[in-house]
Amino acid sequence: MRIAMSLFLLSAVAYGQSSSSASASPAGASAVPAENANVVMIPAGTKVPISLKETISTKSTREGDAVYAQTTFPVVVNERIVIPAGTYVQGRISRIQRAGRVKGRAEVLMHFTTLIYPSGYTVMLPGALESAPGAEKASVKDQEGTVQEDGQTGDKAATAAERGIGAAGAGAVIGGITTGSRAAAGIGAGVGGAVGIASALFSRGSDVRLEAGTTVEMVIQRQVPLDASRIPR
Repeated sequence: MRIAMSLFLLSAVAYGQSSSSASASPAGASAVPAENANVVMIPAGTKVPISLKETISTKSTREGDAVYAQTTFPVVVNERIVIPAGTYVQGRISRIQRAGRVKGRAEVLMHFTTLIYPSGYTVMLPGALESAPGAEKASVKDQEGTVQEDGQTGDKAATAAERGIGAAGAGAVIGGITTGSRAAAGIGAGVGGAVGIASALFSRGSDVRLEAGTTVEMVIQRQVPLDASRIPR
């Protein structure tokens, strides 16, 4: 009888301890660490200077073409280099627009998608073009990163005037020689001038052209987690 009573009391105590432990440590709580020391975050808004490896042109590049670049300066977070110089950057051409014949400037839009470290460690990222300090006659026009050819209104007007004057002179000479009269020379000048101006105004504007080696600046749009063990120190 005493032995049975002792066994009953021991079972009750053991059950109470197990119930107390279960309530203090919910299932799965230990599987979620407070902080992962093996993860390094690249903050959103981080700017990365890169150099283009191939020429991009609104004349020859097509939507969907790949973009290849390489970082030119290390990026540091919390006193640690998280993107070394020489890291490869890959992206895609999102949109291409050639210049219009009368109006509309040439534009190119690209987005960056991948970092490839020298070790082969590959990281997906959302990157856009922030600025293009190395581009000639082109600049970034909006937050999306569209590169636009600089305005040519003055250039086209000057070209039209020059062509008009030249064609007018040629028309006057031809009209005068053909008929031998001043009236014909005047008509020839008018027709020639009109043709010259029209040919200038209806010619296509300049293309955006970013040569291989052009320096641009990429901005990382959302924070990107990195495996700290795979980043070279």
